[in-house]
Amino acid sequence: MAIIRFKALEESLNRVPVKYKAPSSLISDYFGINVFDRKKMQKYLSAEAFAHVMEAIEKGTRIDRKIADQVASGMKTWAVENSALRYAHWFQPLTEGTAEKHDAFIDFDTNGDIIESFSGKMLVQQEPDASSFPSGGIRNTFEARGYTAWDPSSPAFIMENTLSIPTIFVSYTGEALDNKTPLLKALHAVDKAAVDVCQYFDKDVSKVIATLGWEQEYFLVDEALYNARPDLVLTGRTLMGHASSKDQQLEDHYFNSIPERVDDFINELEIEAYKLGIPIKTRHNEVAPNQFECAPIYEECNLAVDHNVLLMDLMKRIARHHRFAVLHHEKPFNHVNGSGKHCNWSLATNTGVNLLSPGKNPKSNLQFLTFLVNTIKAVHNHADLLRASVASVGNTHRLGANEAPPAIISVFIGAQLTRMLEQLEKKVGSKKMSPDEKTELKLNVIKVPQILLDNTDRNRTSPFAFTGNKFEFRAVGSSANPAIAMIALNAAVAEQLIEFKKDVDKLINKGVKKDEAIFQVIRKYSIESKDIRFEGNNYSDEWKEEALKRGLKNEPNTVKAYDFYLTDSAKKLFAGLDVMTERENDARTHVRWDTYTKKIQIEARVLGDLVMNHVVPTALRYQTELIRNVTGMKEIFSDKEFKELAGGRIELIREISEHTGYIKSKVNEMVETRKVVNKITDEREKALEYSTKVFCFLEDIRYHVDKLELIVDDEFWTLPKYRELLFTR
Repeated sequence: MAIIRFKALEESLNRVPVKYKAPSSLISDYFGINVFDRKKMQKYLSAEAFAHVMEAIEKGTRIDRKIADQVASGMKTWAVENSALRYAHWFQPLTEGTAEKHDAFIDFDTNGDIIESFSGKMLVQQEPDASSFPSGGIRNTFEARGYTAWDPSSPAFIMENTLSIPTIFVSYTGEALDNKTPLLKALHAVDKAAVDVCQYFDKDVSKVIATLGWEQEYFLVDEALYNARPDLVLTGRTLMGHASSKDQQLEDHYFNSIPERVDDFINELEIEAYKLGIPIKTRHNEVAPNQFECAPIYEECNLAVDHNVLLMDLMKRIARHHRFAVLHHEKPFNHVNGSGKHCNWSLATNTGVNLLSPGKNPKSNLQFLTFLVNTIKAVHNHADLLRASVASVGNTHRLGANEAPPAIISVFIGAQLTRMLEQLEKKVGSKKMSPDEKTELKLNVIKVPQILLDNTDRNRTSPFAFTGNKFEFRAVGSSANPAIAMIALNAAVAEQLIEFKKDVDKLINKGVKKDEAIFQVIRKYSIESKDIRFEGNNYSDEWKEEALKRGLKNEPNTVKAYDFYLTDSAKKLFAGLDVMTERENDARTHVRWDTYTKKIQIEARVLGDLVMNHVVPTALRYQTELIRNVTGMKEIFSDKEFKELAGGRIELIREISEHTGYIKSKVNEMVETRKVVNKITDEREKALEYSTKVFCFLEDIRYHVDKLELIVDDEFWTLPKYRELLFTR
């Protein structure tokens, strides 16, 4: 019977709240205490070592071995004083997660005694076994050697008594096997390109950083109920489950008061995040039941990415303290909203200027429009690549489902900026601008009202929306490493800014005044990228038709979306900026195909096991009870009374037979289809066949399982239902 399910429910309802106390009532007192940040470096490093590390962070210079030894010594002293027993290079392989290998701070001295030891060599470089990490063919299984190398721009931190050192991860031949390496290169490219453009406006600008503020959505499920759902445990989502009578239709969960047990979890999460220097600012209930969101203050992009993947790991650890399971899957439950990771992106100068923030005078607004239009043009040029950067098995269920942007990439900028660009497009012809025209343009077009930050509305259906002083890339999935999308976006913008400078310089070299040259190029780009701008409802069928007319691609198939990584424009983009070689880019695409295949394969196997070992036997047991009941009724009632009274039960028996028969037939068909598809050796073709020939079985089988859930007696049903998973807190 359903004893496991009911025991799980009973256990969850008897939970005792876990209260977690902060070290101080002031966050500022303990923020970053577990981080080897600048203040601690100043304390534990010599002036020489500190200066070298700062130069490495700000200018990307190399740290020699002598200085590395000094840094390692100071870092170890700080770590040991704070109860660290070991150290680890912390990196982000192509597995959608993080990895680390722990080594203790011990070695033998010349007398054979144990001493604490941590050298510059250990800090700067390690050699983890790379044989089992995805490489997309860059290295063979027997070629195990890979290297992790220290990234000084992201500070070391202590977690679970381990000094964790953020690093890149490369193969023996130096090719990137991680997400951080190409991200750092893309950020370097956009820094250089943006600085060159900023020189038109301010000679004091010497550095531009990409900033990122992510919004992490997630579900919390009671741990006992979670463990009673093998599909949640093994795939991160429910492969079956009928909709709860009440879910999110009343919209009463959104921004409502946070349940006490959840609040206890979030309190501990935030306290531990603050200790790790993660500046969590916002928390709230999301739209779906048991769905929540947290968001930090924006940071430099590389650090923000590290903090996001670190927080996702931290969430899982802390959830166990409160007997919760955290779900980062983009669509863990049918019928209710899925989860995303909105990425708020901008560019900021070393002089303190946000390049996507409207200014207070014509000059600063010309700079603002320059970066606004170039970003739009970059999205226009590489829309398909940006779509590919957010594509995943989980996001397939979420994108375009009236809760997230559709598979068509478009840009929303708001009515006021739209009018401004339209004026700009009309004001300047192919002829040179007269002084009067320039004056009129500066006064009537470039002078953006300061109130723009408030009157630029949000478009929740847009994949890439301007929100006053930044762009919000809303299509990124909740389980994704945001580095993947940020690599594509920053590289695209860098390439576009380089092209912009070339075009402006050509006009200047022909004798056109600088401001006039900038106006002419901005106008040209605004016209060329106009098709990507859309202010309406991205969910509507009318937009799909309009997008088709504009030549914008709508590719909902994840495997086909990955093809855009292999286009000539994508290869040229990455290789031209030294972000990724063609071999590195190809390898990542092979990893994506392989990951897609394996995830659908696992889901199909889990579903087949669940329905044949749980659902069908449960339905048949209930059917047997009905048959016994009908047989007994036939013995005590007349034929006329029997027909009147037993008709409904007989119909249920028939329905159960039809559903179980169909399920068994489809499971067998799915298994045979997998056997055929698994023989395919081409990775893309295999992934595509899984997306078209295997994936369809999951929804087909699910439909009949969900019908059985409505029929079978609640006491017989073994798996926790949606009403329990979504409303037990």
